Amino acid sequence: MTDALHITSSKGICEIRLNRPSVHNAFDDGLIAELTKALESANRDSSVWGVVLSGEGSTFSAGADLNWMRAMASASEEENRQDSLRLAYLMRTLNFLSKPTLARVNGSAYGGGVGLVACCDIAIGVESAKFSLSEAKLGLVPAVISPYVIAAIGLRQARRLFVSAEIFDAREAMRIGLLHHCVDAGALDEAVDRNLHFLRKCGPRAQAEAKQLAMRVCGIDAESAALQDARNADLIARLRVSDEGQEGLTAFLDKRPPRWISPG
Repeated sequence: MTDALHITSSKGICEIRLNRPSVHNAFDDGLIAELTKALESANRDSSVWGVVLSGEGSTFSAGADLNWMRAMASASEEENRQDSLRLAYLMRTLNFLSKPTLARVNGSAYGGGVGLVACCDIAIGVESAKFSLSEAKLGLVPAVISPYVIAAIGLRQARRLFVSAEIFDAREAMRIGLLHHCVDAGALDEAVDRNLHFLRKCGPRAQAEAKQLAMRVCGIDAESAALQDARNADLIARLRVSDEGQEGLTAFLDKRPPRWISPG
């Protein structure tokens, strides 16, 4: 157990649960640092052959923490850039982990939470879960998570969801490829165990190579991802300190509509 995570290991499976249920497992700098460290540790541990990522409570992850967002709204462009690079490194670490990863999506996922789901090899979610790439409502874009979300759902769906920021349900998430399976909440653990059963039958070296093969064939590798992350961090930092980004963040924190929404 850490402040932000609940980590257990059994039969070669490292289960990492985001452990901030009081704020719907929202990201802050502490959670980002701890989750990155936990993933790196699991990757080095020869006794671990697979990672399950989930959330405590009723939500998988609500994305950015309000207090963290408030701090970033008043931070400089360079501070925002460094902050975005840390989140980008977390996503890249999860995406390129050498061991199989499974997202146990126990509830709704928004923003960066969607990014975590997209970075996992297998994603299984409950039927009641809701999803949204909600950044455009704040005058921002899902820059850091965009490479992984687009790889998961495709360009056409990403264009729609990036610009609309609409909320969609688990059935739609499965239809567009974000989830592989959608199950009743009572059947979630059984579905996870069934997938782990199949994973256990495969050679660990072959699995690591298979992951890299699938991404390499599609032109995805860690080096190019790092370069893309740097560009995306520049973009989101610039937008956060822009007039529109400041208005969007301030309006959200003040619980009022942003000025670009006309009354009525």
